[in-house]
Amino acid sequence: MIEQLSGYDVGALMYCPAHAHGTIAGALLREQYPKPFSLAFCLEDTVPEALVEQAEGELYQILQEICRNRSEHAFYLPLIFIRVRSPQQLRKLAAAYRPFSSILRGFILPKFFVENCGAYIQAIQDIAAAGADYRYMPIFESPAMLPLHTRYEHLAQVKEQLDTVADRILNVRVGGNDLSHAFGLRRTVHDTIYDVRPVAHLLTDLVTTFAGRYVVSGPVWEYFSGDGWEEGLRRELALDLLSGFIGKTVIHPNQIPVVNDMLKVSAGDYRDAQAITGWNGADGLLVASSADATRMNEYNTHFNWASKVLRLAQVYGVREN
Repeated sequence: MIEQLSGYDVGALMYCPAHAHGTIAGALLREQYPKPFSLAFCLEDTVPEALVEQAEGELYQILQEICRNRSEHAFYLPLIFIRVRSPQQLRKLAAAYRPFSSILRGFILPKFFVENCGAYIQAIQDIAAAGADYRYMPIFESPAMLPLHTRYEHLAQVKEQLDTVADRILNVRVGGNDLSHAFGLRRTVHDTIYDVRPVAHLLTDLVTTFAGRYVVSGPVWEYFSGDGWEEGLRRELALDLLSGFIGKTVIHPNQIPVVNDMLKVSAGDYRDAQAITGWNGADGLLVASSADATRMNEYNTHFNWASKVLRLAQVYGVREN
């Protein structure tokens, strides 16, 4: 049985193509990547259709080598997930990779929306019934979300269906680049996804729909080198957190320490969160000034925020400034 995870534990989720990283098992053994992080092997957009079967075989060998190394040496092992192409491939790989269930935490479900969510959910239920203990992360990136006249109805339908397997959903993810592509747009290193207004509205709708029950992770930042990339990533992460997103898809190890640093909570927020969650109302007061006497803390208004701050602090720590 895999230990209990929450959506907060995923953090920086680094993607790599499943067919192009035959040495990644050795890199994990040597702990070459900054930590903590999570790892996603992609069998979807990064793999040509003609090479899918080959990539599946290569990924089998990678997982086999990681398991072997893990049995012989102690090293940091990230949470490992596989991004599949379809519900049919999900069923196939959930069975084929069952020997690696000690290290494989679950699957990422791309372009998850009304056209395929029913098939994905049925697959999740059948895999669980067969005794496999996987977790899943659907990605909302389908162009089918664009039309305004159906968007809210379809989001509500998908949410209702997803809730039937809520105990298996680790977090909900969003595809900022795919959604930008649908509009023929791309942000520069000086912009954030929130400056791409049509996409920003979609992201807001996704948080509004899902964040009440699930952790929703922020979209990938595609810059990892050159002038301004880190400043841009930090700026977007700050807006992610302000907008209700927790965690980030990354595409290069350079991005991992930045994400981890931004997921730390400030010392002031941590002190206030402790105070808010510690109130019991015995003295008749559920409101007080903050520890530094700069803002108001109110139990009934800020408890959800405080609980989130403490969970982030537990996983990523507290920033002293």
